[in-house]
Amino acid sequence: MPPITYKDSGVDLQMYEQAMQKLPKLMHRTFTPRVVRNDGGFAGLFQLDFAGALFSRNYRNPVLVSGTDGVGTKLRVAQMAGQHGTVGIDLVAMCVNDVLCCGAEPLFFLDYVAMSRDNPPLLEQIVSGISEGCVQADCALLGGETAIMPDHYRDDDYDLAGFCVGVVEKQHLISGGQIAAGDTLIGIGSSGLHSNGFSLVRKAVFGAAGLSVNEHVQELQATVGDALMTPTLIYAKLTRRILGHYRVKNVVHGIAHITGGGLLENTQRILHPKVDLVFERGSWTVPPVFPWIQKLGQIDSDEMDHVFNMGLGLVLVVSPFYANTILELAHSMGYRASVVGSAVPGTGISRWK
Repeated sequence: MPPITYKDSGVDLQMYEQAMQKLPKLMHRTFTPRVVRNDGGFAGLFQLDFAGALFSRNYRNPVLVSGTDGVGTKLRVAQMAGQHGTVGIDLVAMCVNDVLCCGAEPLFFLDYVAMSRDNPPLLEQIVSGISEGCVQADCALLGGETAIMPDHYRDDDYDLAGFCVGVVEKQHLISGGQIAAGDTLIGIGSSGLHSNGFSLVRKAVFGAAGLSVNEHVQELQATVGDALMTPTLIYAKLTRRILGHYRVKNVVHGIAHITGGGLLENTQRILHPKVDLVFERGSWTVPPVFPWIQKLGQIDSDEMDHVFNMGLGLVLVVSPFYANTILELAHSMGYRASVVGSAVPGTGISRWK
């Protein structure tokens, strides 16, 4: 029997190297002045601050904030639709939006891509999306890892994970501890499903309704694949604009990223035990993709509320005096935003009015 090689086992190191050569340009487009170039090194380098009046942060008591996440079974829809260029945006968004909830500025991002076999074009599509997400988030794609795992993944299956690090001055850290009765709840619109609930989505759309990814949906004015693959919004520029507008006063008392668990569960995570958040139904626009999925799967309304964001990607708890200005800032940047409720004396729960 001839000697067995790594290529025989499913890993072609020459093709892997070809794929790796295409990635640096996608990383470099995300680099900020604080990135220390270390091309070919074993780790990414990032300086927290640097000399120079224009970009210097002059931190006094910086706190590092980190978050990690994946894209979930939305990747299965990406495979079905053959659309791999936006799941990287989803990956960055799921991590960055969590970090924003502490009032942090995203600094850098790392990715992990696990694939069944060497596929340079597919890898480039995926990392192009990650690069675009980092540009939208104003953070640097500092490095990553690509793992080729034959037999563990089948055909062209792959999985993604990401990790984001941000920073915030300790005095400006947003934890929810300042939320007070009378505060205003501002909901910032989502682009649709974002990256949660796709196991239920697939069950309703492809299972119960038996649709294909290429079918056109009249009420959505899009194909099934395009509607489901709409990338997650990244709220970094919005939160930076709002928090930067109030550099002295802490007018934003809480931020919640609305992901799996829905509106009530995710906002309740930031509450202390002396206040409730009361939301008013009908105070924001629910994108048509949600009632479409609900109808296809005959899903109970309570289940929809628990699984999906239902049109709100972010909720800000703010001092009522500044609510109108914050709404104006959001609208000026093209976001859908509205007052969706208020904080009242309570026991630390989120509920409907």
